Amino acid sequence: MAVSKWENVNSMKPIDDYKEDVFLCCSSCLNCMLSYPMYLPVCPALEKYGFVTYASKGRSGLIESYLSGQIKMSEEFANIMYSCALCGACRVSCQQDWSYYNLEVFEAIREEIIDKGFAPPEVRDFLQSVYKYGNPFSEPREKRADWAKDTDVKKYKGQEYLLFVGSVGSYDPRAQKISKALSSILIKAGISFGILGIEETDDGNEVNKVGERGLFEYLADENIEKFKNLGVKKIITLSPHSFNAIKNNYPAFGGDFEVMHYTQFLKQLIETGQLQIKGRLDADVTFHDPCFLGRYNKEYEAPRFLLGSIPGLRLIEMERNKEDSFCCGGGGGNFFTDFLGSGEKGAGRIRIREAFDTKAKILAVACPMCAGMFEDALKMEWLEDEFTVKDIAEIINELI
Repeated sequence: MAVSKWENVNSMKPIDDYKEDVFLCCSSCLNCMLSYPMYLPVCPALEKYGFVTYASKGRSGLIESYLSGQIKMSEEFANIMYSCALCGACRVSCQQDWSYYNLEVFEAIREEIIDKGFAPPEVRDFLQSVYKYGNPFSEPREKRADWAKDTDVKKYKGQEYLLFVGSVGSYDPRAQKISKALSSILIKAGISFGILGIEETDDGNEVNKVGERGLFEYLADENIEKFKNLGVKKIITLSPHSFNAIKNNYPAFGGDFEVMHYTQFLKQLIETGQLQIKGRLDADVTFHDPCFLGRYNKEYEAPRFLLGSIPGLRLIEMERNKEDSFCCGGGGGNFFTDFLGSGEKGAGRIRIREAFDTKAKILAVACPMCAGMFEDALKMEWLEDEFTVKDIAEIINELI
């Protein structure tokens, strides 16, 4: 029986468990790198590193060469391994029906890199910040809820829902606006919810993806214990990255909660009539599928349902959408470590040009990392006066 390409998307096995798969499964068709017949990059790292990650070092690339002993661990090897955004586009385009290589293997090789002491400085700084401060921004824990000071958001004290804001939504200035917008919607809809505030700790999704499994387990255990002590049953997440970790990884550590990404939750509110969008938005809008909501968790309908519920809004799809969406470049820790860079061929700039080419005036997103990546790309492309990046929560909040 064929194995689903996504069955083991959140596996946490060591690299040695993948040796047979790496050696036997790749047929070197290069579909994981270029789309045919368009010949557009599927892999966000392709534009920066070309074919070096695969073709120049053997059939399955540098990882196969390392596992077979042809090359040794080095700083150059580590830097290339961390250029992967873990977006999963390679898995979609792979013609071989197997479930491991290019996601779990990249995570596992990163764990090997850390264990052998070859983690790049950017990765070490990221991990140290999370360990010391509970967030990757090296900001004091006491400032985690500062974004909510001028709002009616309350601390979680047994409300029906916990709103898990996440580190990016708590500290990043652009993402804080999205946190406020979503909270405002929930308040207007009469939802019983609260936030952890200064007691919230990083969800660990990116920590896991850069290969520091021990720290991830520590964060997961800490969050799970906190949730259980507070009696949390239902969780709404701002970020698809938080959604992925809590939904797919936390159960292995005893954390079974009813968790929804906010687009899924708002969809339910509209369907039940608890949330009504009465304002109009007469505009052409295109939507970018976040990798950790779409490819990782197969949620493509909820964001489009929300956009379709807005009177006057006309959704124009980019040529690459849903499962074939092109990554913003922020996944796999790159939002913090920036191994992909922001040059003309940076993933965010490629994607913002694709969005602009639809002739839409607004690029809608559903992820605080995507919002940040595209805001930066917008400025670099000199498109600020012609194009706008908005999270779906911001669009809806303005209309209710």
